[in-house]
Amino acid sequence: MTTVLGCIADDFTGATDLAGLLARSGVRVSLRIGVPSEPPGDTAAFEVIALKSRTAPVDEALAETRAALRWLQAAGAQRFFWKYCSTFDSTPQGNIGPVAEALMADLGTDQTIYCPAFPENGRSIFMGNLFVGRQPLAESPMKDHPLTPMRDSNLMRLLEPQVSKPVGLADRLTVARGPQALQAELAALKAQGVAHVVVDAVANADLEVIAEACRDMPLMTGGSAVAMPLPALYLADGTLSADAPKAEAPALGRGTILLSGSCSAMTNKQVADYTSRGVPAFQLDPLSLAENGPQKALDWLAQQDLDKAPLIYATANPDSVRAAQEKLGVAGAGEIVEATLSACAIAARDRGARRVIVAGGETSGAVTKALGVTQLDIGTEIAPGVPWTYCQSDGQQIALTLKSGNFGTETFFTDAQERLAS
Repeated sequence: MTTVLGCIADDFTGATDLAGLLARSGVRVSLRIGVPSEPPGDTAAFEVIALKSRTAPVDEALAETRAALRWLQAAGAQRFFWKYCSTFDSTPQGNIGPVAEALMADLGTDQTIYCPAFPENGRSIFMGNLFVGRQPLAESPMKDHPLTPMRDSNLMRLLEPQVSKPVGLADRLTVARGPQALQAELAALKAQGVAHVVVDAVANADLEVIAEACRDMPLMTGGSAVAMPLPALYLADGTLSADAPKAEAPALGRGTILLSGSCSAMTNKQVADYTSRGVPAFQLDPLSLAENGPQKALDWLAQQDLDKAPLIYATANPDSVRAAQEKLGVAGAGEIVEATLSACAIAARDRGARRVIVAGGETSGAVTKALGVTQLDIGTEIAPGVPWTYCQSDGQQIALTLKSGNFGTETFFTDAQERLAS
């Protein structure tokens, strides 16, 4: 099938977040892990390519993104979406702005929007400032993110150093007047030479206005939620066929493993809730792993009943994370944990685990790579932006969910298992 919308995400949980919201339409959504090495085949109406480029060097991020764009163009896509985190987190040099400008250049377009709002998950933008719940971004737990600490809440100020062309704002007052008013504002900003437009959104109704106003842009950028209204718009105008193939769920074994590398505030609560239920759980210590390797965790896993859904986690509070990073380095501490959780994923799969729950963007990237997963079909949604997915790993059909650190409620780990069982 010809691809209607081609999407590129800068990490793995962000890709499943986006794919899950698109899949609410009931239309099949295919998620590719990395840029496919083969030409497009068996493509879905909505194709999402997951990269691991959020904190990569800028040149590497640009090369990967442009390769993904070329593959999606070959699949027939005419419209494109660049997805980054709903907390807009990146390094001071990028990669949000540089990637957006590279995509604009390759597509021959001179304006795009930026809207990381996700009201269902407490992310809103007002007068260009990003809020996490009721807190400005720079006062939220994101200020202590181990890789991309966010110390400014103003999206224009964050974006301006990353791009070469002017940045502007379409504020909530404009969005509230509807799609035509927003289109007129974008046109006026374009006439002034403004190429990068931050767009306010505080509710799902705002996202619907933005999607309708910007649906024909060659490139939209944002968090996943602003893409959510697009399938209905494409179905209504015939861009997407009403008989487009639907998603199907396979039969699976019961063995389950939970792997958590995220140290976000919400994942800490989720781990606390899950371990309070008396489930088997093993906490990783980066300093011990650096000295002794992963064998202790693997030995523990070998003794577990996978029908009881054991949890292996490195989730910890910010002070503990900083202590490990001071001794091992930021990248070093993360890589040690990711390697261990990846080894545990392989061991669990080989023992019969067919349901794998992963928390954390970097962890999700490492685990999917270790499992040799290259393509996923999107299934039922567990929480806003977090679906179950189905894929092949070493010849075995498995269900895999990749959760961004701050997504889901405190009972997410239990909810995920109940949702798949139902």
